[in-house]
Amino acid sequence: MSDHPVDAGRPVRRSRLSDYAALVEPPPPAPAGGRADPARVHVELRQREFSAWLEAFRDTRVLVPRTAGGWLTADFGGVRWVLAFSGEPELARYALARGEGDREWAYERVLGAHLLDVAVPAAGVPCGVALDVADGDQEAVLLPPVKGIVPDAAAVDAGAFGGSGDGDDDGGQR
Repeated sequence: MSDHPVDAGRPVRRSRLSDYAALVEPPPPAPAGGRADPARVHVELRQREFSAWLEAFRDTRVLVPRTAGGWLTADFGGVRWVLAFSGEPELARYALARGEGDREWAYERVLGAHLLDVAVPAAGVPCGVALDVADGDQEAVLLPPVKGIVPDAAAVDAGAFGGSGDGDDDGGQR
């Protein structure tokens, strides 16, 4: 995906958060009397899978490393990410990737729903959750601040933080 798709020969700003929003927003209805479009069926299946995964995450306690200032976070792409890990092996891989595998890592076990519903809105800036970030793009999961994942008041695609509410917001990073 390009950060700058071309529309009529001029670049159009598009946030990668829009891609995540598409996972939780329902697709437009199928034409009346028409057969189901295979692409639409695929999108609906992915939405159901993601919704089931998100509900499971909300009901699961994850490990959130502690720092002197609170929880471990990273700022990237105009979003603050709370770093969470599904278990000690995942946290250990992160520590080793940082070259800090020899130190003790203090952490809390936090319910996924608490991260999304309480911690993200309390950040005061666009904030999401990054799960198992050392495990590569096939295993790591980003839960960005978009409707359907975080409360609307903290969702950049709902107009929070000066967004337009059209799903094309980049968290105020223009």
